[in-house]
Amino acid sequence: MNEQGARDAALIAEYDAEKPGRTLSGWPKVVVWALGVGLSLYAIYWVLAFFGTITANVYIPAFAAGALAMTFLMYRGWGRSKDPADSTASDNPHPVDWLLAALAAMPMVYAIVFYEEFSRRAVVPTQMDIIMGVIAVAVILEATRRTVGWIMVVVVVLFIAYAYFGPILPDVIAHRGYALPRFIGHEYMTSAGIFSTPLQVAATYIVLFTIYGAVLEYSGASKFFLDVSFAAFGQSSAGPGRTVALAGFLLGTVSGSGVATTVTLGSVSWPLLRRAGYPRAQGGGVLAAAGIGAILSPPTLGAAAFIIAEFIRESYLVVLLLATVPTLLYYLGIILAVELDARRYRTRAVAVEAPPLGRQLLRYGYHFSSLFAIVIFMVLGMTPFRAVVLATGLAFLLSFLDPAHRLTARRLWDALAAGAIGVLPVAAVCAASGIIVGVVTLTGLGLKLAGIIVAIAGGSLALTALFAGIAVMLLGLAVPVTASFIIAAVIIKPAFDGFGVPDYAAYMFIFYYAVLSEVSPPTALSAYAASAITGGSPTRTMLMAWRYTLPAFLVPFVFVLAPAGEALLLRGDVATMLWVIPVAAVAVGALAVATGGWLVGPAAWPERVLFGAGALALLYTDPLFIGIGMAAIIAGLFVHLAQRRTRIREAG
Repeated sequence: MNEQGARDAALIAEYDAEKPGRTLSGWPKVVVWALGVGLSLYAIYWVLAFFGTITANVYIPAFAAGALAMTFLMYRGWGRSKDPADSTASDNPHPVDWLLAALAAMPMVYAIVFYEEFSRRAVVPTQMDIIMGVIAVAVILEATRRTVGWIMVVVVVLFIAYAYFGPILPDVIAHRGYALPRFIGHEYMTSAGIFSTPLQVAATYIVLFTIYGAVLEYSGASKFFLDVSFAAFGQSSAGPGRTVALAGFLLGTVSGSGVATTVTLGSVSWPLLRRAGYPRAQGGGVLAAAGIGAILSPPTLGAAAFIIAEFIRESYLVVLLLATVPTLLYYLGIILAVELDARRYRTRAVAVEAPPLGRQLLRYGYHFSSLFAIVIFMVLGMTPFRAVVLATGLAFLLSFLDPAHRLTARRLWDALAAGAIGVLPVAAVCAASGIIVGVVTLTGLGLKLAGIIVAIAGGSLALTALFAGIAVMLLGLAVPVTASFIIAAVIIKPAFDGFGVPDYAAYMFIFYYAVLSEVSPPTALSAYAASAITGGSPTRTMLMAWRYTLPAFLVPFVFVLAPAGEALLLRGDVATMLWVIPVAAVAVGALAVATGGWLVGPAAWPERVLFGAGALALLYTDPLFIGIGMAAIIAGLFVHLAQRRTRIREAG
C-alpha cells in the first residue's frame, strides 16, 4: 500500500474508532453473537410461522428485550473501552453493562408474562407496573444515548416533561397534565407508546432487511457491486464520478445507511476520484451525495420508509413505487453535476483494474436476483416480511456459486449476528421515538403545533410547506433520520391535512427532508464522514454535497404544491405522468447548470439565474409555468452561447 493509501486507511480507521460500537473478543463475543443469531432466527421464525403462533403482544416485547440487552453489550457507555492503537487492550463489556443488559430485558419479559391483563390495567397500573415502566423508559433512554448520543435523549426528556407540566405551560400548548401512573400506563402498557408503530416497524421490516443486507454483504455482493460500477463507468473523464453514483446506489441495497455507504464507498472510490483530478471538497461532496442516495433508493430505502407504509396503511410495494421517480431524478441530478464537473475540473480517465463488465455480469450477476425477487414477490401478493425472508434465503443459496463467499455455517452465523447488530441503533431510536409518539397522542400536541404552523404561514400552503421543510431539517440536525421522520410525522404532518394534501404526499415530503438532514449544514454526518476520508474542509464538503443534492431539496415541494405533482409519485393518470416526469427531468438538468456554473463552458451569473428561474417554474408543473420556464431556459442557453462566442473571439 502506498503512502496515500495508508493515510486513507488510517482516516477510515479513525472514523470507525470514534463510533461507539465495541470490538468484542473472547467469550463475550460468543455470547453477543449467539444473542444476535437468536434474535435474527426469532424474527425469521415469526415470519415463517405466518405470525399466528406468536402474537404481537409477545413478539414485540421479546424483540425489544433482545435488542436492548445486546445494545448494552455492544455499545460503550462511556468513552472508549480501549486505546485503538493498543491491540492487546480489551473492548469487552464491563460488569455494569452486563447488569444493565439484564435490567433492560426485565420489563419486557414482565410485559410478556402479564400481556393478557396488561392493557386492562393501563388506566390504573399497579405499583409493580409503574416500577417496570420506569425501568423500561430509563433503559431505553440509556440505550439511545449509547447508540446515537445525548441530543435524542434530551428531546425525549423534554417531551416527557411536557406531559407532566402541561397545566403551567402557555395556553397555546397547555393541557391537563399527566402524573406518573397515567404516563406509564399509556407509554408502557398500551400499544400507543413504547410498543407503538416505530418499534413495531423496527421489529418487523427493519430487522429483516438488515439481516438481508448482512447476508448480501457476506455473500460478496458489495464487492461485486463496486466492481460492476468500476467496469461500467471507470474508463472516461466523467467515469470516476459516475462510478461513485452507481456504486452508492448499489451499496445502499446492502447497508440502507447514508453514513455507512459513504464510508464504505469513500474507502474504495476516493483514490479513484483523486487520481482523476477531483479536488478534495468536490470529491467528498460526490461521496456524501451518493451515500445518502442509499436511504432514498428502492428496494430497501431507509428505515423511515418502512414506517411510511404503516402510517398510510399500504403495502411496502406502494412506498417503493412512490420513491421510484424521485430517486431517478435524484441520481439524474448527481450524474449531470458529475458530467459538468468533469469538464470544469478537466478530470481525466483512470485505468481501473476490474474484470470486463460482461464477464462479471455472467459470472456474478446472480447477486441482482434477490433484489428483483423482493419486488416480484410483493407484486405476487406476498407481505414485505415474507418477501424479504424468501429473498434472503435465495441470496444464501446463490452464495454457494462463489467458493470465496459461500455462506458456510461459520459465515452464516456471522451474517445472522451482523444482521441483528445492524438493527440495534434503529431499535433504540424507535423505542425512544415511541415515547414521543405516546406523549403526542396523550396530550394532543400534534394538532396544537400543526395549528401554530398553519397560523404562522397565514393559511398559505406554500409557506406551510416551507416552514415544515425547515422544521424537519432543523430537527434532523439534532436527531437521526428515523427519529426526525417519526417526530415530524406526528407533529408537522397534520399541518398539511387542512389543505387536502394526500397522506402519502405529506409523508414523502417529510421523509425526504428528514433524509437530507444528513447533508445539511451544520452537522451533515455523511459530509463529515466524506471529508474525514478525503482530507477536505468539512464546510466546503457540506456545501458541495448540498449542491449535488439540490434537486432532492426542491422536488418534494412538487409533491405537495404543484397541480400535477402527485404524478412524480406515480399517482394519478398515466397521461399526466408522461409529461410531468420529462418536465421534472428538464428542471433537474437546468438546476445542475444553475448550481454548477457550467454548460458548454463556464456559465456566468445571468445565464445561471435564467436556468435557475426556469427550473423553478418547470417544477410547478402547470402549463403556463412550463411555458415560462422553457422560455427562461432557452434564453439562458442563447445568452450562454453568445457569451461563449464573445470569450472565444476575445481570446483569439
